[in-house]
Amino acid sequence: MDQVAARIRERILSGDIPIGAQLRQAELAVDFGVSRMPVREALRQLQTGGLIEVHPNRGAVVRVPAPWEVRETYEVRAELEALAARRAVRRITPAHLDQLRVLNLEMRRRADAGGADPDPEPTRRHRGNEDFHTVIAACSGNHRLHRAIDELHAAYPRNILARLLVDDPRYCADNFTEHDRIVGALAAGDAAAAGSLMREHVVQAGEQLARWFEQRSSTVFRGVPG
Repeated sequence: MDQVAARIRERILSGDIPIGAQLRQAELAVDFGVSRMPVREALRQLQTGGLIEVHPNRGAVVRVPAPWEVRETYEVRAELEALAARRAVRRITPAHLDQLRVLNLEMRRRADAGGADPDPEPTRRHRGNEDFHTVIAACSGNHRLHRAIDELHAAYPRNILARLLVDDPRYCADNFTEHDRIVGALAAGDAAAAGSLMREHVVQAGEQLARWFEQRSSTVFRGVPG
């Protein structure tokens, strides 16, 4: 059951099963090669975790998060990542700093290439953004902190987070600039600046995501006639 729940969760977080989509037990059972019972139990588990919800007439659907939930999640994430950035100042190595610079340069190159990029899939094109934050969390030297940040990173589907960088060139450019400033503070050994810049960066990302949900009515996710 836990394995089935994990597989459904991964398909949701990857965007393979989109937000607002209906989850049909029979289809999932066939896809995973199991009976309906473990699928049913897995859906109950995911409902308890808040990833899906059950409607009387539609059954289980992937839950659409409210903008206030997004902002709250990112408020917490901002504080944790700020702490990670401050701690990373004492532990980060020149090799890590080079890795962060390369990740940011590669993301910028792919963004500038636009349609000429041989890999047009947003989630793959911008996976470096998640890697950038993961390097800093790992350099914090606190495994519990790193794990908590990873869990918050997985709170919303990766395809939506990547889509933000593709659809909004100004936000995309700001994102890379903010990364450069964070790396600069880390390289300078300025823990206060690194933490402050990281906090502001993550809060801004949360605001962008919250607005993304606000700008899309329930008709986009639920198929309600306009």
